[in-house]
Amino acid sequence: MKILIIEDEIIAAQHLEKTLRQVAPDAEILATLQSIEESVEYFGGEPVPYPDLVLLDIHLADGLSFRIFDKTDIKCPIVFTTAYDQYALDAFRVNSIDYLLKPINANDLKRALAKASRLAPKPAANPNLEALVEALRQQSQPRYRSSFLIPVRDKLVPLQVSDIACIYLEDKISRAILTSGRQQIIDKPLDAIYDQLNPEVFFRANRQYIVSRESIKEISVWPISKLALTLTVDTPEKIIISKARVPEFKLWYTK
Repeated sequence: MKILIIEDEIIAAQHLEKTLRQVAPDAEILATLQSIEESVEYFGGEPVPYPDLVLLDIHLADGLSFRIFDKTDIKCPIVFTTAYDQYALDAFRVNSIDYLLKPINANDLKRALAKASRLAPKPAANPNLEALVEALRQQSQPRYRSSFLIPVRDKLVPLQVSDIACIYLEDKISRAILTSGRQQIIDKPLDAIYDQLNPEVFFRANRQYIVSRESIKEISVWPISKLALTLTVDTPEKIIISKARVPEFKLWYTK
């Protein structure tokens, strides 16, 4: 807790600091001010760090400390410290959370600090920390291809993964059939291509075919508990899913 003391009596200020160190050794005393003028100047400059609590004497050298609130806006809780009890009502008209009579004892001060801690707002989220957490989260997630660059003569032609209906292997060459029906060679092994595709979108039907969920038009029961897929595009042959892979395919397709 960061604490500002406003007290014009040197002995009283020293006693308050000593008691603070006794009941709250981790507290940081930002400064000790002695007048209304000093206090207005301090808060007028929006101090950094801003105090979490102000211990404020009512009688200062240049007048009653209530005048501070007429000239500046103190946003943190106030604990008034005074030898007089007739100002209690005035104290609670501003953002006071407690009113301690001098000489201030350790138990009263400890109680006031505990109340300030309970009333303190939770710290705002650190945007830098949130950005770091989000970056780490994204790094931990697998990244899948959204496109391929296909060499065509002296150019590299982009091929969007979202345009692929299926990919099949023919004569050790990987060929993509696009949703338009056009075919495109992808110069990569079928296994390597599948590893780079989102498994929620694409399924390895067998050794020859990778199919897109969106391209599946019909699923037929095939002999010996196999499945046959008909796509929205023409394929060189019927796409058969083996009996062993049927449960995995059903689970994938119904997700």
